[in-house]
Amino acid sequence: MMQQMYPQVFHDFQYELNKDMHIAAAHYIPSDAAGKCKQVHGHTYFVNVTVAGDDLDEAGFLVNFKDLKVLLHDKFDHTILNDHLDVFRPDNPDFFPTTEVVARTMWETVENHLSALSNKPTCLQVFVRETPTSYVVYRPKKKGKKDQ
Repeated sequence: MMQQMYPQVFHDFQYELNKDMHIAAAHYIPSDAAGKCKQVHGHTYFVNVTVAGDDLDEAGFLVNFKDLKVLLHDKFDHTILNDHLDVFRPDNPDFFPTTEVVARTMWETVENHLSALSNKPTCLQVFVRETPTSYVVYRPKKKGKKDQ
């Protein structure tokens, strides 16, 4: 059983959903500034996705937990993150799969999916723990309540 504490997001939505998952993946950061992390190495990432909204869909879901698992776990688990050239492009140094970029990429992936849903939930944050002592939280800049 996964039990994890993660930073809370204060909001005024009626519903908040959190999905936890483990993702075993390898990566490398092709920069001298990365030190040992320049070499291929792996992590069992702990990921938490926080989704919120005011309306449920026709089945009574804010978003189906399974959909979040498919979007992230099924895509990235047991892979080398750098091989996802659709996301982490070696020709653009801003897209090396650092934990920060992984968290942002996961948020973008989830938010793109949510924006197509009729009930318009939103992803408030993605928490990615890389090691027992290191984690990143990605939250988009606030633009107000999502209702467009």
